[in-house]
Amino acid sequence: MIRVLVVDDQQLVRMGLRMLFEQAPDLEIAGEAEGGAEAVRLAGRLAPDVILMDLRMPGVDGVTATRRIVADRPSSRVVALTTFDDDDHLYPVLTAGACGFLVKDTPPAEILTAVRRAASGESPFSRDALARLVARAVSAPAGGPDPGLPGPAVTPREREVLGLVGAGLSNQEIADRLHLGVTTVNTHVASLMAKTGRDNRIRLAVLAVVSGVVPD
Repeated sequence: MIRVLVVDDQQLVRMGLRMLFEQAPDLEIAGEAEGGAEAVRLAGRLAPDVILMDLRMPGVDGVTATRRIVADRPSSRVVALTTFDDDDHLYPVLTAGACGFLVKDTPPAEILTAVRRAASGESPFSRDALARLVARAVSAPAGGPDPGLPGPAVTPREREVLGLVGAGLSNQEIADRLHLGVTTVNTHVASLMAKTGRDNRIRLAVLAVVSGVVPD
């Protein structure tokens, strides 16, 4: 059973997520918090498997709460919940230790899948939000030339995987597309991070775009 802590200052959002999780036999609500300070307390007391974290909240916001939770429990799997006009919080919450993010209008089935992926160690991202972050990163003034792919060190298969990461596909979707096992894709992604020095999926996606390996 995957235990989830839901953090959102809107009661209607919390109720909707509770109703959604009640329909999934492998998921349960471990607790609910309406603010960041309460989320930090409950995360320490309840030790949930996954924390769905709203970003805009009065008092202690989601970025600060995430940073405190991950500092106390580095293994915490925090998935940020964002709206389409909240892009400014996404990079900070990833830096604070979140493993992924979802937009609030993500279809219910995809929210359930994202929570399962987070619990299993993956990094679930809403494809639309990922695309916006990649576009912003690519268009931002660079501090220096991007080193690009490290030549032949990246294998042809890894280039394929990298391109699909840049297209916003999950590891399971990449596995299905390339007719591979998801464990094999996980290994390729980990290898890409090690070879390229990118420590999260967003930076890999940006690298895929600037390197021109994203499929049309």
